[in-house]
Amino acid sequence: MGGVTHRVLVTGATGFVGRHVVPALAALGFEVHGVGRSPRDGARFHAADLLVPEARRALVAHVRPSHLLHLAWDAEPGRYWTSAANLDWVAASLDLARLFAAQGGRRFVGIGTCAEYAWGAARLDEAATPCRPATLYGAAKDGTHRILAAYAGTQGLGLAWGRLFYLYGPGERRGRLVPDAIRALTAGTPFPTSDGYQRRDYLHVADAAGALATLLASDVTGPVNIGSGTAIPVRTLLDGLAARIGGADRLIYGARPLGPGEPPVIEAETRILNDAVGFRPAYGWAEGLDDTVAWWRRQDAPPR
Repeated sequence: MGGVTHRVLVTGATGFVGRHVVPALAALGFEVHGVGRSPRDGARFHAADLLVPEARRALVAHVRPSHLLHLAWDAEPGRYWTSAANLDWVAASLDLARLFAAQGGRRFVGIGTCAEYAWGAARLDEAATPCRPATLYGAAKDGTHRILAAYAGTQGLGLAWGRLFYLYGPGERRGRLVPDAIRALTAGTPFPTSDGYQRRDYLHVADAAGALATLLASDVTGPVNIGSGTAIPVRTLLDGLAARIGGADRLIYGARPLGPGEPPVIEAETRILNDAVGFRPAYGWAEGLDDTVAWWRRQDAPPR
């Protein structure tokens, strides 16, 4: 960054991705300001409810960031796909971008999802795969990106949109596949699941954080897939956890059907991330599982 200090505001700084992205940004030389529910090391912390207009205005006016990484959204497991709160976050995100641009902000990176795409292609490509979301969550993210892209063009605002694929790793909360499987395997209880042959693009959360930090520091604009580029069977991931923890007989494959809209493969094309942004993941899935299981073993109890 040429020795110039850039001040970045990170929304959702205490969330699953945010707690990893804060140190990644600091390592790149950013002055990091986080907003969330509880402070974290390495960030100047600001407590604010971003769904409250007055709080958004006060926050942006106080921090006056040059860069903004917008992670905050409703991500409650089991709820966020259909939650009406998605509509609140669309409005809040658009207003946040307007406030940011009005006070001189220069670069905005928003967080999207692979659920924006029309699933079914062998690889989901930013340029070639159409966006045709099948869920409210995906539609809310897609709509937000489309409006922000049009707005950024009128303001001279550098806008990138990081589409997250399947993340796992330390700090993930219960209600999602990996922590729930770890909990069951550790406790010796059955873990009913699908047949596990569907392939998904899994990325360690520290790599996702590193990718977003690198994207923010770059001048790349437009959508960028944040994934590993290699989908693996869900069964491979779960068998890998059982190999490290024990209790393979507790994985009850085929006990739950796949949802009607679940495609056989969701895999990211990562050409833009690798070549234009210049980021490649540090963790393969095996190393990522080693790190994740080791993290849970350092905790007082399995995820709950």
